[in-house]
Amino acid sequence: MIELNYILLGNDLFSYIKFLLSFLVLFFILKIIRNVLLKRFLSASEYISEIIKLINSYFCFFISFYISIRFLNINDFIQRALDIILIIWLVLEIMKIANIIINYLVKRSVDGNYSNSYAINLLATTSKVILWLIAILFTLSNLGINITSFVAGLGIGGIAIAFAVQNILSDLFSSFAIHLDKPFVVGDFINFGSQKGTVKKIGIKTTRLKSLSGEEIVVSNKELTSSIIQNFKKMKKRRIVFSFGIVYGTPTKKIKKVPEIIKRIISNFDLAEVERVHFKNFGSSSLDFEVVFNLDTPDYNNYMDIQEGINIKIMEAFEKEKIEFAYPTQTIYTKKN
Repeated sequence: MIELNYILLGNDLFSYIKFLLSFLVLFFILKIIRNVLLKRFLSASEYISEIIKLINSYFCFFISFYISIRFLNINDFIQRALDIILIIWLVLEIMKIANIIINYLVKRSVDGNYSNSYAINLLATTSKVILWLIAILFTLSNLGINITSFVAGLGIGGIAIAFAVQNILSDLFSSFAIHLDKPFVVGDFINFGSQKGTVKKIGIKTTRLKSLSGEEIVVSNKELTSSIIQNFKKMKKRRIVFSFGIVYGTPTKKIKKVPEIIKRIISNFDLAEVERVHFKNFGSSSLDFEVVFNLDTPDYNNYMDIQEGINIKIMEAFEKEKIEFAYPTQTIYTKKN
């Protein structure tokens, strides 16, 4: 008959039985949980299933062994070795999960827009390097290694490097801000300060535009993020205001006709909608009118085509009505003695 109080390597037989039962129960529970979760999320999300797959048989085996061995009296050296293995293994598993999450966020952020991919991938790589550095420091600290002087050295070195490359870093973070906040994207027509043009490339340090006259404009990302930007691509409608003047001496009857003529002309253009036409004021050499209308297109070329068509139609209508446009004149009256 086997005695349960039989001692082997400092533990009785009953302790070994408890260790073995605990190990088997925990191992099968972990395996069942993994399989259930994997079956549940396998078709739902490839990223979640990747995370679940990290809980493999080896990991389940070690966790079950690590917990169950508490039922046995073991050497301090062996316990310390198991603690070290657990810390390193958990840190590696957490870093793998972090990499999967970062890759998911990168794919979601790019979302087919390859103009953003370079900056976003660079940001992802930087994040991974920082996380790995934190993980290494955390592991060393939990292994009993004093990392205070090492962290202090990193801090001083980091400050020195930051001062040396602060302009580059400023443009780099501005590039990230442009890609993430998206005040404009490649293909947008923007205006900032005295410059305007179509965005051709958003780089790490600079953004390149093509101006209306054809030359390339290179501007730092820091300057762009600190400026007021007009993005004409975001514009759904274009509001146009223009003025003209007719000569003094035009009969009142014809002056009253002018708003009606202008409204009729603008209404004949499909994309144009009249807002108002007013006889605005008495100018120094003309009777001034102001016209406001809206266009259901943000395209600049369409706007110029329609404006040109309106101007020609106004000239034709005024010729027909014998209404003269004014131009700067000065009349001098002299008195004879």
